[in-house]
Amino acid sequence: MSTRFTVQRLGAQGDGVAEMDGGHVFIPFTLPGEVVTAARERDRATLMALLEPSPLRVEPACRHFGECGGCALQHLEESAYRAWKREKVVQALKAVRIDCEVGELVPCSPHTRRRVTLSARRTEKGMLLGFNRHLSAEIVPLDECPVTLPEIVGAFDMLRKLAGEICATPRSFHMSVTATASGLDVAAAGSGKMDERQRRAASDFALRHGLARLSVEGEIIVEPKKPVVMFGTVAVAVPPGSFLQATEPAEQAMIDLVGPHLSRAKKVADLFAGCGSFALRLAAKSEVHAVEGDAAALSALDKAFRFASGLKRVTGERRDLFRRPLTFKELNAFDGVVFDPPRAGAEDQSKQLARSDVPFVAAVSCNPTTLARDLAILIAGGYQLKSVTPIDQFLWSPHVEAVALLEKPRKRR
Repeated sequence: MSTRFTVQRLGAQGDGVAEMDGGHVFIPFTLPGEVVTAARERDRATLMALLEPSPLRVEPACRHFGECGGCALQHLEESAYRAWKREKVVQALKAVRIDCEVGELVPCSPHTRRRVTLSARRTEKGMLLGFNRHLSAEIVPLDECPVTLPEIVGAFDMLRKLAGEICATPRSFHMSVTATASGLDVAAAGSGKMDERQRRAASDFALRHGLARLSVEGEIIVEPKKPVVMFGTVAVAVPPGSFLQATEPAEQAMIDLVGPHLSRAKKVADLFAGCGSFALRLAAKSEVHAVEGDAAALSALDKAFRFASGLKRVTGERRDLFRRPLTFKELNAFDGVVFDPPRAGAEDQSKQLARSDVPFVAAVSCNPTTLARDLAILIAGGYQLKSVTPIDQFLWSPHVEAVALLEKPRKRR
């Protein structure tokens, strides 16, 4: 049974929000001001008919929009979409009483995403490969994706066949695909244990189709070419499944903000350093100490530094910064710090940083809520917030990145 709704606003995940019976009802793929009919189940509803469309509604860029759960906001006009994403950062800061001018959103262009995670499952009709339907385990097969790099989209048929070669389970599994300078790097998880015949067949398939690497459940099956990603002028052979910023333009936008801010620092600590996207660029002007919990990522960073030229010294330290953050005394050895933690943020590390004398800090985040919390800690410790810049890296999704730059006045001695 369908009900008539009037949508008041967009929720945090990009769903339209309507008020009904004193509560909120979330209706995906709707916009503020629209009148719709939808089938309600508790606090969620499925759009049935659009009765009065918003003037901000536009034609989606992809035929799969509305079925595929990869995008939430292809139907929203571009300037309104950018304003909504920027406002997510504004509201997160306001929630912790931070009064700061937030810069304009750095936009994300279509066809730029270099890393995607696809879902796959064997069925009676053959292999399914695509993204999951919105809030569902059902896989929507893909023929196109205007978000993703053409070299990945053009390989969808090949990747579907590869999924069939490695599949050893009746369940759904994931294939992470990264476009590197050496070719596609494919890492499967949850696909089951292959027998020896499957391993040989999968290896032959990868070689025939020019993959840089195929790994399954963390084990490299075949690696004809080291998958290489360029961080500035430095080539990094990234390990299987390692973290990588989803688009190169967003990564460059981050370094364009962080680099000048830390340019006066002789010694920089890069916390949650990953494979070195910040460290290896900052090392052009500063000595860098990279701290990361993942051993493979840290090893890749170290090898890249050793084969690079023209860089100042880069040292590495394997350390779980959630359990053992750098203390304020350790931090006082540095003139600058950049930290780029996972979505949980860096609360304990921020508490130590707030007690330090480090003059220049750059905070990078994929979660405005935890970023705002961490910034509030730093401000309470004497830091001045100089700028906050939101960056769109996941086009037409509710996710937004941000870079915040802070300074602490030097103590007079």
